[in-house]
Amino acid sequence: MKKILLLISICLLGGLVHAQDLKSPDGNFVMRFYLQKGGIPSYQLDYKGKQIIKPSKLGLELMGNTTKVEFGAEMDIKSGTNDPQTSLYDNFRIADTKSSSFDETWQPVWGETKDIRNHYNELAVTLNQEGTDREMIIRFRLFDDGLGFRYEFSQQKNLIYFVIKEERTQFAMTGDHTAYWIPGDYDTQEYDYTTSRLSEVRGLMKNAITPNASQTPFSPTGVQTSLMMKTDDGLYINLHEAALINYACMHLNLDDKNFVFESWLTPDANGSKGHMQAPCSTPWRTIIASDDARDIPASNMTLNLNEPCKIEDTSWIRPVKYVGVWWEMITGKSEWSYTYDLPSVQLGITDYSKVKPHGRHGATTGNVKKYIDFAAEHGFDAVLVEGWNTGWEDWFGNSKDYVFDFLTPYPDFDLEAIRDYAKSKGVKMMMHHETSGSIRNYERHLDAAYKFMNDNDYTSVKSGYVGNMIPRGEFHYSQWLNNHYQHAIEKAAEHKIMVNAHEATRPTGISRTWPNLIGNESARGTEYQAFGGSKPNHVTVLPFTRLIGGPMDYTPGIFEMDIEKINPNNKSHVNSTLANQLALYVTMYSPLQMAADFPEHYEKFMDAFRFIKDVALDWDNSKYLEAEPGEYITVARKAKGKDNWFVGNVAGEKGFTSNIGFDFLDANKQYIATIYSDAKEAHYKTNPQAYEIRKVIVNNKSRLKQLSAPGGGYAISIIPVTDKNETKGLKKL
Repeated sequence: MKKILLLISICLLGGLVHAQDLKSPDGNFVMRFYLQKGGIPSYQLDYKGKQIIKPSKLGLELMGNTTKVEFGAEMDIKSGTNDPQTSLYDNFRIADTKSSSFDETWQPVWGETKDIRNHYNELAVTLNQEGTDREMIIRFRLFDDGLGFRYEFSQQKNLIYFVIKEERTQFAMTGDHTAYWIPGDYDTQEYDYTTSRLSEVRGLMKNAITPNASQTPFSPTGVQTSLMMKTDDGLYINLHEAALINYACMHLNLDDKNFVFESWLTPDANGSKGHMQAPCSTPWRTIIASDDARDIPASNMTLNLNEPCKIEDTSWIRPVKYVGVWWEMITGKSEWSYTYDLPSVQLGITDYSKVKPHGRHGATTGNVKKYIDFAAEHGFDAVLVEGWNTGWEDWFGNSKDYVFDFLTPYPDFDLEAIRDYAKSKGVKMMMHHETSGSIRNYERHLDAAYKFMNDNDYTSVKSGYVGNMIPRGEFHYSQWLNNHYQHAIEKAAEHKIMVNAHEATRPTGISRTWPNLIGNESARGTEYQAFGGSKPNHVTVLPFTRLIGGPMDYTPGIFEMDIEKINPNNKSHVNSTLANQLALYVTMYSPLQMAADFPEHYEKFMDAFRFIKDVALDWDNSKYLEAEPGEYITVARKAKGKDNWFVGNVAGEKGFTSNIGFDFLDANKQYIATIYSDAKEAHYKTNPQAYEIRKVIVNNKSRLKQLSAPGGGYAISIIPVTDKNETKGLKKL
């Protein structure tokens, strides 16, 4: 193996520094690690000869009591008076360095590609702290698409149990980059993205923080990962984390004078930011960069930094295309609750047979059967029902511990009849578990709830964490809550249940290790289109940010954009064209996809609905054809085990003229391309339902120039020609 570790001596800040250089396999990235004066661990990163991360400090700050405490000793864990040596960011010397290379190809259970290459060069630096004899390893992995690094703590006598006050990882930018950001918040990611210079974040923060059911912003310059940026000379940089296990979610706090980001962990209820026991490690901190925007959403680095799959038999994990009784409640056509007669509910005590139903309940036996019939007729896998179980009358905003039992249906929802009816139609039912943030209540019911699903043939669950957390004072993204989310995933795997978690921490590639995590929300989804609308460019940013860590249950497929036609009291408008909604099934990758609108709306546009029925969920190959964050993205994907391709393009506020080739198709083959596009007069505000459908013959030398309207897009299904008669009357593109 060619040696990649170069030991040199340089003079920096008046001190003699030993620096180690690490190169990516293709040589485009060079990472340099060294100790600054005072023994401060630092790194910098270059790409194609240009610096993209300036010298940045590494380390952690601890609270007191980082070593063992003798019996009877006074201890103040907040102030650290029992242990003044709380620094894990200076006074280090390099004790050892090890370099290595790794190259493998692995197959995900589901994904954007059949095969994923995991190829990196690694440098592990063992540091010993003067005066404390504490050891810390910083492990760097440099891929062809970027850098991952983490802190590791071995078994040692001077660092056993310790509490993190703050992680001090820095990402020093080289200038006032353009950023695509949402406010840093301990409880929600459900914000629209703001595009601005780094220097403008502070001034725009107030307007960027919009209302949510639970939110805790922490800084006028705090932002969330995955953070996307673009330099003035056309370099794209993404900051995130991978393998968030037994640790707090990382945000980024910006020094907007020097353009330096520093990690900012989500605290526990007591203000601490992590309780650790060696041996242990932090999540990976990731920097993905390229001079081609297409490389950012195409990167598999986040997945590669996670452990291999821990589920031996994955045959029960399958992609799911579903419909459901959800958009009715979101738009206000119907409700989750059963009655207006109960100011409060006590589970096991409240008798629903003695109250009058209000008649607006969505999860009724008759209504759900309509969705089952629609799913069966059009080949959907499952039906989601929300509001089927008792307790929705007072579920939100009351800091209620014993809120749901996840077992008891309302009187108008015949669970056994629905179960049997769905089975007779070849359709699965999808369970819904809303916790209302009461984690203790969910965990006390979790085994029984999952067993109930097994007994009634529910193979997947949508869980929710709306509202402030119980235990009170905890935040959605703290170490304690992340451990809960992980517990729910692993417990679900024991029961062979797939999980789609809403309001949980944004994903960090854990789906590689636990592929039963088939979806998350963890961002501003389609529901906000019924809450006043989202920016039309929102879906052109998400592939560069939220989707870096894993798939999103975005719930696309809305065909009726005027919410007032559904609910006269709701004046919202879906800021998207119909063709844009079709394209989302390709551009917003997920093995879990919902056709979220009402059956009657699809029945009005069955020719367009054809694409939702046809589009695949799992892929052998994916090609990012065009991309610019906030403006447009065009993706082509090949269906798993088939020769069928699907293409999607979405555009932002300005619209976009796409110009693509079909060189991803097999040579010497003809295909029929069905193109679902915006009509010339289409516009997300004034004419969102104007679309066209045309069929043409294409091959791998064909090219397409296609206009996408403002807030619009297009979708294409590409099917190989098997009979020459299929092409009669069709023109070549």
